[in-house]
Amino acid sequence: MNEPAAETLSPADSNRLIEFARACKAAARVVTLYPSGHPAIATTLGRVAQLTSEEQLPAPLRINVLADTLMLDGRPLGRTEAAITELAALLHEHRIGELTVHAGGNIDVWRAFLLLLARPADSVRADGGISRVWTTMADRHVELREIDYAEVLRERRSGAPAGWDQVIANCLQGDAFALNDETIRELLEAAGDTGKLDDLISALDARGSAAGRGMSSRAAALIRLLKGVVDAVKQADPDRLEPVMQHLATAVGQLTPDMMACVLAAGSRVGAMARGGGPSGGAGADTGAGIVDAVVDHMSDSTIAGFVARNAFAQDSSIERVAHAFQTLVRDDEHRERLLALAHDEARSSPLGSTEGFEEVWDQVAHKMLTSYSDKPFVSEEYARELTSTRTQAIEVEQVHDDPPERLTAWLGTVATNELRALDLTLVLDLLRIEERTERWSTLMRPVVALLEDLLLVGDIDAAETLLGVLVRESKAPEAAQERRQAALIALDVLVGGPMMQHIVAHLATLDSPQFERVKEMCLSIGEVLIRPLAEALATEERARPRERLTAILIGFKSVGRSEVERLKNSPNAAVRRTAIYLLREFGGSEALPELTELLNDKESQVQREAVRAILTIGTDEAFQVLKRALTTGTTASREAIMHSLGTVRDERAAPLFAYVLGHVDHRGPLSSVYLRAIEALGALKDSAGVPALREALYRGEWWAPRRTALLRGAAATALARIGTPAASDVLGEAMQSGSRRVRAAVREHAAALRRAPDGEQA
Repeated sequence: MNEPAAETLSPADSNRLIEFARACKAAARVVTLYPSGHPAIATTLGRVAQLTSEEQLPAPLRINVLADTLMLDGRPLGRTEAAITELAALLHEHRIGELTVHAGGNIDVWRAFLLLLARPADSVRADGGISRVWTTMADRHVELREIDYAEVLRERRSGAPAGWDQVIANCLQGDAFALNDETIRELLEAAGDTGKLDDLISALDARGSAAGRGMSSRAAALIRLLKGVVDAVKQADPDRLEPVMQHLATAVGQLTPDMMACVLAAGSRVGAMARGGGPSGGAGADTGAGIVDAVVDHMSDSTIAGFVARNAFAQDSSIERVAHAFQTLVRDDEHRERLLALAHDEARSSPLGSTEGFEEVWDQVAHKMLTSYSDKPFVSEEYARELTSTRTQAIEVEQVHDDPPERLTAWLGTVATNELRALDLTLVLDLLRIEERTERWSTLMRPVVALLEDLLLVGDIDAAETLLGVLVRESKAPEAAQERRQAALIALDVLVGGPMMQHIVAHLATLDSPQFERVKEMCLSIGEVLIRPLAEALATEERARPRERLTAILIGFKSVGRSEVERLKNSPNAAVRRTAIYLLREFGGSEALPELTELLNDKESQVQREAVRAILTIGTDEAFQVLKRALTTGTTASREAIMHSLGTVRDERAAPLFAYVLGHVDHRGPLSSVYLRAIEALGALKDSAGVPALREALYRGEWWAPRRTALLRGAAATALARIGTPAASDVLGEAMQSGSRRVRAAVREHAAALRRAPDGEQA
């Protein structure tokens, strides 16, 4: 008789659980990408805090965690929901069996909890397990019940889980275990279910951590377990071997980057790398190396892409180790690019993909995955295996806590990132100096470009300047071999075509003046190939200081840079056209007037405004003639845009232009508004150079158009009063004494004000 199905959640409880899962997954991603003060932190964590506030959460949430779903008070959701599945996988990875959420957790405590979840599970288990670590933290708005996998295994059916214990013990001790009927049955059961296989691997790792085993030892134990599973399937049911290998590949794809690197490294040390045969035969099929190779061969593209997407942004996860594992798993460059595209899509579809700055962060991840340094062309396979062994030992040292802290600090200081980067630089410089074979020297260009990009990323200007100088000298040295020179030029093109400018722009706001001058010289030394990336970077930069410094670099290219800017003015992007105007203004000179004249008729008002300001900056008679022609011959819309732009200018260089308008533009007809705004602009500038033109405007008018005449005269009188110089006061006084009745009416109010002394008495 079948057991009755569990009662599903009500719609209200289902929505509560789904909203909580979505908010937690989004916040878990964001806290690993941004510092605590970033707005995205407050937004995403604020949503979690709101959902678990006392107003929204009348009773605690008691969430049961399974491998692929969550239940509330023992009741399932009743349907598949991506956020539920993802959060369940995250919690299950940390062996959380039950989660109880009490009301009242604020943003800070939720950030602490989610940062703990973002740590690699191995790291948390090494500190005693997530339940123990969380218990030591201050807030208890979340209660955890951690699964003891050893206890779970002991409680398996038929009361005979001793076979599991013996298998795990033998794997950890390095002994081969006998494949009796009980062991085969248990191994086959695990091999047929990916979830159970994950549990068994987790139990093996947990037992090894509890016993104080290092990462390398636990990786070797895992390899022995994989081999035992394969041997059991071969003996009992060979026809199931292929699907079991796929299950093993999927389970291994869930490992942390550290464990994955150790498994791959340990597999290479167990025996010769034998890819000639599969798990069912071949020279290496019965060795640890053969098992690792066979499992890797069965890894699907989605498994590897999921490994990258899951670990690339994980807190406390080394991107170098993710890249090392990825490049070991995928040897072909084109295949790597395809898998990174899959990983991007997977990460994009997760809550992380909706966060601000995702694409920029992903670009850095993808670049690291594709361009990490490889020593394969320069060292033998035997030496490469020794290097791999050393890397594995370094990983283990980071997780050993027996040495005194001062000893660990001193040792880690020798392998700190800056020290390793300095060693990389020294090695590469030595190789560039001593290598005489052109073919070998050319193969160095890819790691050189990768190292240069890393140096620029972290802002190590000294090292970047030194290494770049070598490439520039080789690209320009006439005595260099043609092939060598060509290799250096190609390397510079690749460098410029990559994220070089993004890295430089990121530091422009914080560099001091001497450092910036060195960066400027570096850019100029590369040559004309850098002009277009410079202009494009300037076109999208909004910050004032980086814009100023990018402009200074581009101006340093002189006439060559000018030609690139002239092409930018025809861009369909208005921001690019504004940048072109900005640079034309900086280059200066009347030769820029034809290009600026074209931009006066631009459809974007902001572009027109920038063009007007650039022409005023040139400030020559020819420049004023250009604006005058634009005002008298342009369309109504363009005239209005130009006058509006002129009205916002508070520069004394504009006064002669407005005076020119009053002397050469008819105050009647379609240009009357231009005439009036020129009067108002002269008053706003308060420049005495405009007084003669305003005097003429004050007396100009026709008796048959009294309203227009009164408007223009009143504006002229107001402008003269605003200027307030003795010459302006004399004009108002003269008009009051000898002007016509209507002229006197226009200036009466302002003339009376001028007759008053500062203390308010009659002068």
